[in-house]
Amino acid sequence: MSTASLIDRYEDYRTRRFLTHEATFGRWLPGWRRQHRRRILAGTVIALISAMFVISVATYFFPAVALVWLLVVFAFLPAWTCLQIVSGRQSDAPRHALDEREIAERNSARSIGLSVAQSLLIVPIFALLWSPPFDFIDHRALCYSAGGFALAAILFSGCLPAVLLAWTRPDDDPEDQI
Repeated sequence: MSTASLIDRYEDYRTRRFLTHEATFGRWLPGWRRQHRRRILAGTVIALISAMFVISVATYFFPAVALVWLLVVFAFLPAWTCLQIVSGRQSDAPRHALDEREIAERNSARSIGLSVAQSLLIVPIFALLWSPPFDFIDHRALCYSAGGFALAAILFSGCLPAVLLAWTRPDDDPEDQI
C-alpha cells in the first residue's frame, strides 16, 4: 500500500496530466501568445460575459432574449479556449507545475476571482429573497433572470483569474524560446 495520501496522488496525477497537455498545446496559436493579442482575447472574453449579464437581466422583461444567451455562449467557448491555450492555463495549473512567482500570481488572481464571485452573487440572491412579498413582480421571470445572472457571475469569477494573468503577464523572453 502506498504511503502517499489520496490528495498527494491526485496532485501528482494532475501535474502529469497538465504537463502532458502543456506539451501538446504549448505550440498552438503562436501568434496569439504576445501580450497584445492575449489582451484582445481577454477583452473578448470579458465582453462576452458582460453580454451574458445584460441578456440575463433583459430576460426578465423579454423572455425570448434567452435564445441570444445561447449564441453568446457559443461565441464564448472558442474565445475562452483560445485564451486558456495562449496563457498556458496558468490560472488552474497544479502547484507542482509552477514556480514560486507563478504560484503567488495564480493565488492572487484566484483570490480576486473569489471576491468577485461573492460580490456578484449577492445581487440575484437578494433579488430572489426579497421579491416574494411583492405581487407586481413576475416571479417566474425573475427566477430565470436571476439564474442567468448567477451563471454569468460564476463564469465571470471562474474566468477572471485567467483573464488577469493573461492581461498582466509580460511577453516571454525570446531567448527562452530557443
